[in-house]
Amino acid sequence: QVQLVESGGGLVQPGGSLRLSCRASTSISSSNMNWFRQSPGKAREFVALTTASNFTHYKEPVKGRFTISRDNAKNTIYLEMNNLTPEDTAVYYCNIYYGGTNYWGQGTQVTVST
Repeated sequence: QVQLVESGGGLVQPGGSLRLSCRASTSISSSNMNWFRQSPGKAREFVALTTASNFTHYKEPVKGRFTISRDNAKNTIYLEMNNLTPEDTAVYYCNIYYGGTNYWGQGTQVTVST
């Protein structure tokens, strides 16, 4: 059983920035980890990936604005989000596939609004 705990969400104005964190209850050094998000009435969608070898990949609309990173010593991944727009409003979830099972955190709400 792996527990993922996200934090760092909140209310921010358009053009602002937030940094999300996701801490795992197990070592992440050998695992790929992802950020997803879900807006009201929409399906959960992929946002960003960090692999065990430190390769990163992003959904097209967030490229150049979001940066995913990891600190294996802290079993934590991060999502630095800049130049936020109202379209980025969603619950953000981190995800790990570990030991044959997909695990999700409880999510953290990000609201971009004036």
